[in-house]
Amino acid sequence: MITELDRVALTNDLPEHSLKIGDIGTVVLVHQEGLGYEVEFMTITGKPIKIISLFSSQFRAIGDREIAQARVLA
Repeated sequence: MITELDRVALTNDLPEHSLKIGDIGTVVLVHQEGLGYEVEFMTITGKPIKIISLFSSQFRAIGDREIAQARVLA
């Protein structure tokens, strides 16, 4: 189960937020036992980009054997 402060990766593009599949965010709030989530996205240096509401189908947990990749925000 995903809990607050877990790091997650998007499973699909969210062009309306300039976010792409694989972008990493941090869960900052869990709504109604996992019905929805507030996820914060930030740059590699820690500058906040935005906090958006997501359903669990829009992201996944990050595994121990994954590596981050940098990209420039649109």
